[in-house]
Amino acid sequence: MKAAICVFPGTNRERDMAIALERASGRKPLMLWHRETALPPGLDLVVLAGGFSYGDYLRCGAMAAHSPVMAAVRDFAARGGHVLGVCNGFQILTEAGLLPGALLRNASLRFLAMDCTLRVERADTPYTAHFQQGATFRATMAHGDGNYFCDPATLAELEGEGRVVFRYADENRNGSLNAIAGICSPNARVLGLMPHPENCVDPLVGGTEGLPVFTSIVESLAA
Repeated sequence: MKAAICVFPGTNRERDMAIALERASGRKPLMLWHRETALPPGLDLVVLAGGFSYGDYLRCGAMAAHSPVMAAVRDFAARGGHVLGVCNGFQILTEAGLLPGALLRNASLRFLAMDCTLRVERADTPYTAHFQQGATFRATMAHGDGNYFCDPATLAELEGEGRVVFRYADENRNGSLNAIAGICSPNARVLGLMPHPENCVDPLVGGTEGLPVFTSIVESLAA
């Protein structure tokens, strides 16, 4: 599997994401600077990692969504490519129109940095194939704007089409509608997820509960 991680000014989770992808695939992902206007040939996966792109000015992810590389990412997704956005990456995906809705300020108006428990709502996506439906696992929250919001029609569409992939299984600390933690595109190839599974891929730093997200990607894209 050939993957690339887009790096924007302020991205700070690209190395964690690279470690997770390499642990699952045995292959180092490429780092792609935001000023690039084309993706390397033969990519299977593009990742938008967490952090504070452009210092979260205007809105989280708003400026990154207009970076040169995002035109290529949109085209990649339109051609059926797989795109994963985690935390700030999820915010960028919504700002870029690749996923619906928006990530608002947490209901507490505080930055949340803590573990949470996620429930897998679908096990038939490229990102969840190594989970059982209904399984729960630990991931890490680290965001100030993780409160997922959309209009009632969009929410009904997401729920009706089974596009909610992850929900918070413990306390819904950021106030997300329907405890939504992650959603996918209609073809399930674009996924946005607010907590960080890449923080939970090594027993030396607390466990491997998040690793199935990445082994799922590798197996699905290698098929």
